[in-house]
Amino acid sequence: YMKKITLIFLFLSITTAHAQIRDFSEKGNGLVNLERHQFTINLLGPGIRYELGLFKNVSASTSFTPAFARYQEGYALGFAWHTRIRYYHNFQERLDVNKNTVGNSANYFGPARSIFWEPVQFTDNISDGNSNYAFAFYGGVYGVQRTNRKGFNFNGEIGYGYFRGDGLDNGHGFMVNLNFGWVATKRKSTKPTFD
Repeated sequence: YMKKITLIFLFLSITTAHAQIRDFSEKGNGLVNLERHQFTINLLGPGIRYELGLFKNVSASTSFTPAFARYQEGYALGFAWHTRIRYYHNFQERLDVNKNTVGNSANYFGPARSIFWEPVQFTDNISDGNSNYAFAFYGGVYGVQRTNRKGFNFNGEIGYGYFRGDGLDNGHGFMVNLNFGWVATKRKSTKPTFD
């Protein structure tokens, strides 16, 4: 009896694994929809962002752009250095309904880090006269990125996490990052190619 159950389980496992491998190879295993390199010049509150496609639906990005942070110590609005690992979860759904995926136009989530320094903040209520503070956000973000065919780009994200202060107390809270810019690198063609 136990041998039959083991054989049935083994057969089902092999069949499922084969179907997943076939599905994976049909959809591709490289940077199918993801841009390999994407450099964006932000037009609002000037800044820059670079995004590197690592593997299917996963990229790493770094940027120096304005953001808003709020936690127990107060709030800050100004420039921050951001680093992200982005997992784009809806490329296929966007393609299925014939929506644009150029320039990594999809929704993403992932781990994030942002560092805020007092000298580059537009406004805050944190310092209490201390002009030499910094704090870092470590948490998760959910974001939306859209790039049109001319290269204009919108990127918005919201996250919640831990804030570690340098000259400030630690705490937890949220961060918002909104950017509008132009993608300066060449984008993938949307026209199909046949080998």
